Amino acid sequence: MPKMRIYREFKFDSAHWLPNVPPCHKCAKMHGHTYTIEVHLEDELDPTLGWVLDYNDLRKVVDPLIELLDHKILNEIEGLENPTAELIALWFWNKIKPVLPQLCQVVVKENPINVCIYSGE
Repeated sequence: MPKMRIYREFKFDSAHWLPNVPPCHKCAKMHGHTYTIEVHLEDELDPTLGWVLDYNDLRKVVDPLIELLDHKILNEIEGLENPTAELIALWFWNKIKPVLPQLCQVVVKENPINVCIYSGE
């Protein structure tokens, strides 16, 4: 069967600040984003079902993570004390990959023009 890639977008609103930038940097102060997360999976098509994975099964894994972050201060979440887009992508990867080995990419968008893409090591 051919390999295919699927993805689903998830959104959440959170506040954060970056503790390791100089105090005069605009991100040193608490501010918020409406984040969009894309979770990409790649695998062979199931020959019977004709899909890579049921999107509901993907939601069952990612929705609880979104709930942990939505309308929260990211700096207060374990593993996100320095919540850059890059470290948020890595946080999602580390939470999802053990459960969904088909994970091949996590995209974090702080806004439509500031985007981080992580595809594993």
